[in-house]
Order: sequence, then C-alpha cells, then structure tokens
Amino acid sequence: MTQVDTLSRRLTRNRLTRRDALWLFGASVGAGALQGCATSPVTGQQILVGMSPQEEIEADRRQSPHQFSQDLGAVQDAGVNAYVDEVADRLQAQVHRADMPYSTRVLGANYVNAYTFPAGAMGITRGIMTKLDDEAELSALIGHEMGHVNARHAAQRQGQAMVAQAAMLAVVVAAAASNSRWGAVAGVGGVIGASALLASYSRDNEREADALGQEYMVKAGYPAGGMTRLHQLLVSAQDAEPGLLQTMFASHPMSSERRDTARRRAETTYAASAGAPTGRERFMDRTASLRRLAPTIDACQNGEVAMSRKDLPAAQRQFESALRATPRDYPANLRMAQCLAAQDKLQEARRYAENARQIYPQEAQAAKLAATLKLGLRDPGGAYADLQAYDRLLPGDPGTRFLLGVSLEGMGRRPDAAREYTAFLQGGAKGQAASYAQGRLQAWGYLK
Repeated sequence: MTQVDTLSRRLTRNRLTRRDALWLFGASVGAGALQGCATSPVTGQQILVGMSPQEEIEADRRQSPHQFSQDLGAVQDAGVNAYVDEVADRLQAQVHRADMPYSTRVLGANYVNAYTFPAGAMGITRGIMTKLDDEAELSALIGHEMGHVNARHAAQRQGQAMVAQAAMLAVVVAAAASNSRWGAVAGVGGVIGASALLASYSRDNEREADALGQEYMVKAGYPAGGMTRLHQLLVSAQDAEPGLLQTMFASHPMSSERRDTARRRAETTYAASAGAPTGRERFMDRTASLRRLAPTIDACQNGEVAMSRKDLPAAQRQFESALRATPRDYPANLRMAQCLAAQDKLQEARRYAENARQIYPQEAQAAKLAATLKLGLRDPGGAYADLQAYDRLLPGDPGTRFLLGVSLEGMGRRPDAAREYTAFLQGGAKGQAASYAQGRLQAWGYLK
C-alpha cells in the first residue's frame, strides 16, 4: 500500500500520525525558459540568460518573500536594517545596473551566508553579520552580491537552479515519508540553508562577482582590503567550523585562491585605496544590538549543525542554551519547536511554536509550523486556522492550498476540501501531494 493510500485511510478515520504530518509538510513544499541572448551590462559581450530584466524583477517580487520567510524574516531591529540599507545605497551609485530595484535586509537565519535574487532583492543572515569586523567587510559582502546581479549570473543559471530545487524537494518528500528521525528533521523544514537553492554559482561567476564587488566598494570610498579580509574570515571559519559554512560554500564556492586574488588587486590595482577608512567605529555602533545576540546566534548555529548531523539531543541542548541567553528570540524558539517535533515531542514543540508566533506575529513560518504540529496532534480545526493565518501573512504558496485541503478533510468538510485540492492541482502541482489530491477528488466523484 502506498503512502497516499495509507494517508487516505487515516484521514478518513482522523488518525493522522506524526509521520503522516511530516510527509504532508514535505509534500506541500514548493512547486516551480530560457530567454535567449542578451548583452552583458558589464562586458558588453553576448550572454545566454534565463529571463529578461523585467522577468528578473518579477522573480524577485514573487519569490523573494517566500525565501526570506524560510530564512525567518528580517530581524526585528529597524536600526540594523536601516544601516545595511545605507551601505547598500552607497554602493548602488557605483554599479553597472543602478536602475535595478535593489533592497537589503538582515535575516533571522543563523547560518553564515548572503544571497541575492536576480534583480537585487538581497538577504544577509544574522549569522554572517556577527562575524564581520567593520563596514568595509560589509561593503565587500554587499558588493559581491551586487556583482552577481550586474553580471546577471542568476539569470544565466536560473534553469539549473530550478532543477536543483526540484531535486531537493524530492529529497525532502522522500525523507519525510521514511521512518527515520532524519526524515523528521528534513520534513519539519529547512533546517540549514534553504537559500542554497537560489543558485550554485560557478567559480568563474564567483571570481567575476569578487572583481565587481571590489570595484564597487573602492569607488564608494572603501579600502579594497575589505574584500581580502572578508575572504580570510570565511576561509578561516571553514577550517575551524566546516559545518557552519556548509550552505555558503554550496552556493558560493570558496577558495584561498579567491582570497589571494583579492589581495593582489588590493595591493596593485587598488593600492591607492589602502588608506580609506574601514568604518569600524560606525559598524560597531550601528550593529551593537545585533552583536549582543552573538551567544544566542552561536548556540543556534551549533544546534542547527547538530540537527544536520542527526544528533537531536545535542541540538536541543544548544537551543536551550540560546533561549536561556535570549528567551524571546524568534529563531531560537522556532528551531527548538522543530527540534522537539523531530523527537516526537509534539506538545512541547507546539508551545515553542506559539511562543515564536507571539514574539514575531508578522513572520509566517511559526504559523505554518504550528499548523503542521496540530495536524500531528489530530487538531485539524486548529491547523486550518493557522494555515489561514499563514496564507494571509505569505500568500502565494501553492502548498498551503494542499494543507488547507487536508485540514478540511480531517474536519469532515469534504466539499471545501475538494475545492482546495482542485485549486492546488490547477496551480500546476506535481508529485506525491498532487497524486494524493487527485486521488481524493476521484474517490469523491469530482474527477473521473
């Protein structure tokens, strides 16, 4: 009997197990042309791209809110986000595509990374912000991401990124459907680095982004050595804590060769910038509130690495440490909920998920996690209410339609469930969730 058949029987009897709930969550995640030749804004040469400039902008508008939410939303610190915007604005005046709608935010994610969507919607994790030493390093980080936008790397690699996303989705669904604790970790969703799906840049892409970022930062008045020090920080961290940079190195291949190239440019091409101010005092002042959270962020990083290694008790201890330091930290509460859920402690997990919702009611992930937990606790009505809240906060997620249908089915509201399953299928859904929805509609006589 298939997972779909078994789930149908259990929903009919309102006997949804934790394993079923995890499968449903995994199966609901995600659902996805080459444009042709264009002139590179940087080199003037012909390049093959996956979308037009307008499509790049539309991709940012449509996709970035969901990715930023996966990375736990912008940090609840208006001052830090305003400061990062100021640095980005200073760099934007120097780029080749200054008319693109650049935007930046520091995200609640604990892992070390920064990334951008094709038109410049940029996320910088709090995990990397607390590793930086000054504004010059921050400008190097932002400049590098702007380099990807200006060279149109994401547009060129969009097709490969979509293939990678589909492959990762298959892994998540298969893991959640299995009877393993790692299935629980994967199914509860995005423990480390969902943004690795955005793109996996080639080394040539990275070298070009480095060169452009260094050019932009120097033109903006920063010392080119900031790029060298940023690379040194990452290379050193990789040697000391390889698990911590797993995602960053997946999406941004790192090497000592890139560091050495940045150093040569700083000492030759940009030697005149050596005396430029690094902005350390301003950086320390403007990021003090975030850096005070460093012990909490470090503990969360350790917990996430432990989860990725399937050591759930160790992960729980790290999240407990994070919460002792900062009880009202949204990411720590959410990660604790995920860790407890993976250990079958659904009632405890639900308490932390609700804490997270109360701490940051504008962020959507806690609502979706709470809904998943309530499905596991056989509370389809509560799950339905939470999913409606999630849909209001983050509309456009096709998986929500599927989970709404499951909740309504569990409540005995078959016609309403059929409506949601139909909407889910009309959105072009594929995979096991689509097979389940189609099977229910056929069994109920809505499809032949």
